[in-house]
Amino acid sequence: MDYRKEIDELVDLILKQDASDLHLSVGRNPTIRVSGSLIPLLKRAVVTELDMQGFIDVFLTKEAKEILAKTRDVDFSYNLTHARFRGHIYYRQAVPAIALRLIPKVIRTLTELNLPPILETFTRKTQGFFLVVGPIGQGKTTTLASLIEMINQTRTEHILTIEDPIEYLFDSKKSIVDQREVRTDTPDFADALTAMFREDIDVCMVGEMRDIATMATAVTAAETGHLIFSTLHTNNASQTIDRIIDSFPGSQQDQIRVQLASSLSGIFSQRLIPRISGGLIPAYELLINNAAVSNLIRERRTHEINTVIETSSQLGMIDMNRSLAELVRAGEISVENAYVYSSNPKSLERLL
Repeated sequence: MDYRKEIDELVDLILKQDASDLHLSVGRNPTIRVSGSLIPLLKRAVVTELDMQGFIDVFLTKEAKEILAKTRDVDFSYNLTHARFRGHIYYRQAVPAIALRLIPKVIRTLTELNLPPILETFTRKTQGFFLVVGPIGQGKTTTLASLIEMINQTRTEHILTIEDPIEYLFDSKKSIVDQREVRTDTPDFADALTAMFREDIDVCMVGEMRDIATMATAVTAAETGHLIFSTLHTNNASQTIDRIIDSFPGSQQDQIRVQLASSLSGIFSQRLIPRISGGLIPAYELLINNAAVSNLIRERRTHEINTVIETSSQLGMIDMNRSLAELVRAGEISVENAYVYSSNPKSLERLL
């Protein structure tokens, strides 16, 4: 079988069906995800172990195959003229499986993504630490790409992205954009962040905060005149702050708490909700760091941050329940799905 041709045909199906993901597993039909739901491609042959090896040969370089053999999983990117993918190969019950996520070629604007215009204010800052958070598959990377592209189009800055693997590709416009891929261009996130101080960087996007060294360097960079954007797999603003602080040994937590209180500019949490008319639409929460929030972080009272968000809409903060309620009233999402995605259903009930 010509596996490159097979992949091209599957990619065409993904684009035709407006799918977000493709799953290839031994013993199963190729499966795509459309608007959050998995759909097996029953007209395509069930994937065999021989097929899987053929796909791996197309997707991976020699070096990546060595990593897969050693660690039993590996990230990669796959680029075509009309589509780009972030991929992950992993072993399950001693056989490999592949997950591919479509990365659109065109970076969409905040308006096109149905995101709040206030996010633009964070692209105009000269320093600070801005996080986009949420579970896997909720559009965090796409949101960050939109913000970085806005800076690229409107400011003359030196922008660095550190990713594993590189997802959206940026063309330098008013800014210079350099993109570094972990393992290909740098050993890891922390090393690339440390090197950033010698590269005359103004803005840095860190694909993911995976370890203490990356978190510590990112917070320090935000304190020392850099604008840092990154992501975390957390559910809301208060949990994000706790997660960062709790990642450090007890002896270092007071220091990181003080640093975070002063360097944090905001936290944006988002969820992609099934739309009544089809597709997905985001609901979101926005924390803006001000004197009150900074004091709560410094005084170990992060459990009060949710209340601050709920009562600070006049300052531009956005409460997740209010966002869900507005989508229900606009006829975009169902009441049932609003409750599914709410972390505080009783509070949501008062808004509906």
